[in-house]
Amino acid sequence: MLHRKSICGAGIAVTLLLAGASVALAQPAATDDAARAAHDPLLKNGPEAWDANHDGVFTCEEWKSHLDRIFSLADRNHDGKLDETEFAAVRKADPALADADFGYFDENQDGKITRSEFVNKPSEFILRFDKNGDCRVTPDEMKSAASPKAPAGPVRDRFHTN
Repeated sequence: MLHRKSICGAGIAVTLLLAGASVALAQPAATDDAARAAHDPLLKNGPEAWDANHDGVFTCEEWKSHLDRIFSLADRNHDGKLDETEFAAVRKADPALADADFGYFDENQDGKITRSEFVNKPSEFILRFDKNGDCRVTPDEMKSAASPKAPAGPVRDRFHTN
């Protein structure tokens, strides 16, 4: 009799657990912009700071202008290059750059980052959300972005306008 009660109790516990799991699975996923932005570092540390005309469309040119301003602020000795000490100011200037790697920007690995090396680096935000490759991220593109994949095609070319 005791054995039968334990099996019955275990069966009830399993049933309750499964019922709870199915209720949890039936809940709608948090897909609204605010919830997504709260958990997505690219949106949370978003591009508002570099949307120069505040139109909600984020462009490569706005990104480059933003990086140019940061470079000017960080280049304390005004020699046109950032060393690792000056680069610390870059990390403090924008939350999106807080974890930036000096070596990533120093393309020729000479221990200095030139303005060109810095400004011409693409924005991870644009790489992720610019689905049509026009170097502009619209609110519709942000809403439709389902995954953090970079768009196909020659992504880097969009950032080099000469």
